[in-house]
Amino acid sequence: MDKKFIKFLFIGALNTFFGYSMYALFLLLGFHYSAAVLFATILGVLFNFKTVGKLVFRNSNNTLIFRFITVYIVIYVLNIISLSIFKMYKIDLLLAGAIVILPLAVLSFVLNKKFVFEGKN
Repeated sequence: MDKKFIKFLFIGALNTFFGYSMYALFLLLGFHYSAAVLFATILGVLFNFKTVGKLVFRNSNNTLIFRFITVYIVIYVLNIISLSIFKMYKIDLLLAGAIVILPLAVLSFVLNKKFVFEGKN
């Protein structure tokens, strides 16, 4: 297994805890789920850019933030679509948020590796 992917999983666990905590906090504060995801994503992107870039890919190039943000826009849209589907089937949004974490994390790794940190810059 790719060592970077293993690091990504560990760093991703920290980032996921941070992001999901923010999502849950905003939901519990009464925010609409799409706003909760938006604000959690904004905070998460800033936190994640530094941890993933430096600790996983050993790349601290701050100019890559725009590519990183593009990846997270894709992840955000897919997250909202997924949560909308769960909501349509009356599945609790806290549970739904937890269910979509793993597939979105895998997609995030692939996009960050290929498009942001290791692709042709």
